[in-house]
Amino acid sequence: MSALEKSMHLGRLPSRPPLPGSGGSQSGAKMRMGPGRKRDFSPVPWSQYFESMEDVEVENETGKDTFRVYKSGSEGPVLLLLHGGGHSALSWAVFTAAIISRVQCRIVALDLRSHGETKVKNSEDLSAETMAKDVGNVVEAMYGDLPPPIMLIGHSMGGAIAVHTASSNLVPSLLGLCMIDVVEGTAMDALNSMQNFLRGRPKTFKSLENAIEWSVKSGQIRNLESARVSMVGQVKQCEGITSPEGSKSIVEGIIEEEEEDEEGSESVNKRKKEDDMEGLPSETQNLFLFLQTKKDHPYTWRIELAKTEKYWDGWFRGLSNLFLSCPIPKLLLLAGVDRLDKDLTIGQMQGKFQMQVLPQCGHAVHEDAPDKVAEAVATFLIRHRFAEPIGGFQCVFPGC
Repeated sequence: MSALEKSMHLGRLPSRPPLPGSGGSQSGAKMRMGPGRKRDFSPVPWSQYFESMEDVEVENETGKDTFRVYKSGSEGPVLLLLHGGGHSALSWAVFTAAIISRVQCRIVALDLRSHGETKVKNSEDLSAETMAKDVGNVVEAMYGDLPPPIMLIGHSMGGAIAVHTASSNLVPSLLGLCMIDVVEGTAMDALNSMQNFLRGRPKTFKSLENAIEWSVKSGQIRNLESARVSMVGQVKQCEGITSPEGSKSIVEGIIEEEEEDEEGSESVNKRKKEDDMEGLPSETQNLFLFLQTKKDHPYTWRIELAKTEKYWDGWFRGLSNLFLSCPIPKLLLLAGVDRLDKDLTIGQMQGKFQMQVLPQCGHAVHEDAPDKVAEAVATFLIRHRFAEPIGGFQCVFPGC
């Protein structure tokens, strides 16, 4: 079983107890709460963690694409944050608050194409080449020909895109590169089971609270504080469907009659619904059932990851050598040392990059342990004299 597959199984374990005073303190275990108290799964706005939000327009052959970015900080190097597949820039929210309090830097968290609030003309093209070009185009649109010093930091798919961006020299002022829990060998091994993993997720949720609760209890995000802001970027309200007006009006009439009879018994409503459906064309009956599902489960995933399978191989194949070949200081953060493949093991022994293992985390390392990731990144920045410490932050140099 690959390390990523193990993380999927381990992800189903309950959240670990938080460290006192940590950024993820809201993810406290149930045992620490008083009797009868429930955890708060309500969503939290991005503005509690980022200072501003901007939609960056990028010109291309087919017209204009709009990329959503969230920003914080006004001085120091830019940390350009790239999220994993299916996530959004909001997955970096708690990390942003943690890193800004440790070093002088600027944060730009980007919604990659087809994710979050980014809108592109060709939303089906998720190739590594296209997404890497997107990153370069956004940097150019934001900063012109003289961009500030930039460090690329990416998680999972975003880590792969960061490497492709760096190796293609698409960010001229690049000073550092960080991959979080993505290694070619384990990623390639896990692809075979990825479809089964995606099929095991709920397709819809009754509410945002329901989606947040699922993400925490399933272990996808072990930190409740992060889940409350991050899941808003992963799910969306179910969109209406196009249908003949006649059929639509019939179905709406049936739903209205049901709503008027809500005070009656459930069995009466069910019988009435079946009686009203009887004799209707099969297409109308199917439409009714579809609308009823939308009514009961108004939220679904923003992106159908299963449909992106043809791009998975291109994200990860050859990633280790690409990472090692980038002629800039590099940092690799992992949830477990067993994730290292042969090329990276040799490269690490040769001192070609700095590595740190953050145990007791799921795959979403930066969400599960935002303070630890912020500490590792801050130490890396200060060690290479890319940024100045603030707030009395003291570097803790890892042993590996």
